[in-house]
Amino acid sequence: MSTIGMVSMLYGIYIVVKLYVSFMQAGFVSKAKNQKAVLMMPSKFFKSGRYSFKKEKIAIVETFFEYVLFIFWMGFGLKWLENIVQIDDLLIKSVVYVDLFLAINFLLTLPFEIYQKFVLDEEFGFNRSTIKLFIQDKLKVIALFAIFGSLVIYAVSWIIYNVESWWFWGFVFVFGVIVLINMIYPTLIAPMFNKFKPLEDEELKTKIDELLQKSGFSSNGVYVIDSSKRDTRLNAYFGGLGKSKRVVLFDTLLQKLSHSELLAVLGHELGHFKHKDVYKNIFMLGVMFFALFYIFANLPSSLYHAIGIDPNAPYSVIVIFLLLSPMFFFFFMPLINFVSRRNEFAADSYGAELGGRANLRNALLKLVEENSHFPLSHPLYIFFYYSHPPILDRLKALGFEEESEAKEAMKEHCVASDEDR
Repeated sequence: MSTIGMVSMLYGIYIVVKLYVSFMQAGFVSKAKNQKAVLMMPSKFFKSGRYSFKKEKIAIVETFFEYVLFIFWMGFGLKWLENIVQIDDLLIKSVVYVDLFLAINFLLTLPFEIYQKFVLDEEFGFNRSTIKLFIQDKLKVIALFAIFGSLVIYAVSWIIYNVESWWFWGFVFVFGVIVLINMIYPTLIAPMFNKFKPLEDEELKTKIDELLQKSGFSSNGVYVIDSSKRDTRLNAYFGGLGKSKRVVLFDTLLQKLSHSELLAVLGHELGHFKHKDVYKNIFMLGVMFFALFYIFANLPSSLYHAIGIDPNAPYSVIVIFLLLSPMFFFFFMPLINFVSRRNEFAADSYGAELGGRANLRNALLKLVEENSHFPLSHPLYIFFYYSHPPILDRLKALGFEEESEAKEAMKEHCVASDEDR
């Protein structure tokens, strides 16, 4: 079998497995949503099941379209693009070639994102964004990539063209960029999309500061972002590395959780800090990228010749990497997710220790309810996609007794919601 035939067969296997997992999940949710409600009121359980089912149907269509794009690029698209980009300077040509490749993919897949946000999320009451805000966000992303992304492409192209062991030094450079982005994201990038305001609730701020001191976590501030202008979902995170670390709370989270519940959620996040999970994740990501760079550096030149592109050109290596890497990520991620799920249990345990088991349990129940996250999934879907344990498993590990506690928590939540209205 030819090299291109082997690659096409492997990619076809990836698509088939991905579709099979999605079909199993869609069928599972379609049946489960009509059965006894779990962790939610029956009406909300059924609604979240419908949302999960419809979302998976979109994912199935996206996967088919992904395969069509693969056939297009491998069949004649990359060769066509090479004929269009006629630039003598090889490094500049690499930047233009890769930028055009990404721009075409972006435009062709954009309708899926628009449908997800303005049709599906709108139907189920999640979306609060406007067309104007959506366009503004996309223009900012395009501008950032056009400037900084192009610089990265130029640098990687230079390494491929000038350095003998380019795959190793390319990995070092790209991985360094990823770490740098994580460091500057909360202070330089995120504020371009959301307004960050220092937490005004002094009582809560004092409690958070005390919680941080207990864990030895040094932060440059506690901030609230206006996430509600785009979405109704709840979240909180610790952003950045080193001195750039900051506590970030979604304004939607402050509206729905009590102080005790919010502290328990932050206690969970502090568990990740205490157990150095961020560094573990960076290490695993580094191992995965190291392997990918090595694999793509050793692809036979016959593959490039069969596609109709220059095997010695930096842009050829980069676009093949971008085109085929989703296949490798799909099969690598279950291992990373397995480790991540174990880390989540440990973080829950630490959060319960800091903020109280009952508070963390109630917070998780509210997060499920407010985010309309369907609590049941097919085992295969969990294996491939879940970076967090299933919510029922997390609650059981916290001593949750479904029949009694779920009813009581949901009753309290409904009363609180009525009062808010």
